Amino acid sequence: MTASILVADDEAAFARLISKQLTRAGHVTSVASDGNDALRKIELLQPDLVLIDVHMPGLTGLELVERLSAAGKLPPTIVMSAYGNLETALRAVRAGAMDFLSKPFRLPEVELKVEVALEKARQTRGTRRESGTRRGIAPQPDDGAEPAMFHNMVGRSDVMRTLFTKLQRVARFDSTVLISGESGTGKELVAKAIHAASPRATEKFVAVNCGAIPANLLESELFGHVRGAFTDATSDRKGLFEQAHGGTLFLDEIVDLPLQLQVKLLRVLQEGEIRRVGGNKDTAVDVRVLAASAVPARDRVRDGRFREDLFYRLSVIDLHVAALRDRLEDIPLLVQYTVEGANRRLGTDITGVHPHAMAQLMAHSWPGNVRELQNVIEQACVMSETREIGVDALPASVVHRPEPRDDGDNGLRLPVDSLSIPHAIEATERALIEVALQRTDGNRTHAARLLEISQRSLLNKIQRYGIDIPGTVGRPPKH
Repeated sequence: MTASILVADDEAAFARLISKQLTRAGHVTSVASDGNDALRKIELLQPDLVLIDVHMPGLTGLELVERLSAAGKLPPTIVMSAYGNLETALRAVRAGAMDFLSKPFRLPEVELKVEVALEKARQTRGTRRESGTRRGIAPQPDDGAEPAMFHNMVGRSDVMRTLFTKLQRVARFDSTVLISGESGTGKELVAKAIHAASPRATEKFVAVNCGAIPANLLESELFGHVRGAFTDATSDRKGLFEQAHGGTLFLDEIVDLPLQLQVKLLRVLQEGEIRRVGGNKDTAVDVRVLAASAVPARDRVRDGRFREDLFYRLSVIDLHVAALRDRLEDIPLLVQYTVEGANRRLGTDITGVHPHAMAQLMAHSWPGNVRELQNVIEQACVMSETREIGVDALPASVVHRPEPRDDGDNGLRLPVDSLSIPHAIEATERALIEVALQRTDGNRTHAARLLEISQRSLLNKIQRYGIDIPGTVGRPPKH
């Protein structure tokens, strides 16, 4: 669900970067350059969430939080603080801010914090609505942004909510459905959900992977055979269509079905009858057919490897399951759901995921989609030495560690001998500042512009790190 978010920071480039990232995530954002500007825009825009730096000229973020909190007008707020100002950030949280972010941070971490804060705010509003109803106060309209669930499928992204709505409608009818989506997105889960929500729910759900069975055996698997039909056919055998009679048959990777069997499948869909291999009589079957493919079926039709008439017969209803990278906001919910399942099945006692580990999960591209995520989380539940999954419990395939860099003669080298984040941050900041000062011959105004930070912030960092400005060795920097 789209939220309105105000980003307040006196470093304009930094504020624009966060604003752009949150806009990509589907939110409406605005930017404030200092505390007074933030106060005006909060009163004018009434944002759903505020991200504000605790140190800004004029009215600081801390003062703004304390003032609005005292007046009972503080919106849900995340305070941002540079490393070393943790106490100030905690003071803001004690004053009423919802959470804090320690600078510098990765953009996926911002998205995660924002989604968690918005969810908390929605729950708080929901509690207030419920309390108001008990007191006889009319409830406010629900914003509909709570996590959605549909027959063992969870999500809060718009694409999943739309899919759940379609599934609920599609399930009531017997139309064939073609489900598309990358491997691991949960196409079989979609098929099971359709079956579970349909009038056929009390009957069998039968699934077969058309690409996993040799072509010479697949016909018998689908349609059955009679005794003596081939060498090993020692008795009559029902095929999957007969086994699924009254229920649902799910044909996964349907595009791998051999052409000769495509003709027979088309006849079954048209006539509602099957003929066993080696048999001479037809048997009526009442089966709803759902099919799926990780490869676009239209491409196979164009290539002449899939019959066009069968494609149209199967795709009376066409559903697409989005890749996980296209619905990153679902990751925290999927992680929680997977952890709970692992705790029940494996007897583990994991209570959550550390923010740094979650940031790594949010930053991964997930080529294996939800299946890969589930495997990663289950492994982490087993390997974690604490009740909270940390980065060290995640497999190397999803952990993005900085590589050693050497940018020629500019003096920038990132440390790789220590895994301490604070030390790495300090070393990186110092190296960048030294490079900027060298390029500008010690001109702090120009250096600040290159670094996209305020001159005041640059001076503070020069003093903090004891950096010698070119041309001023042995002398303190001028203010």
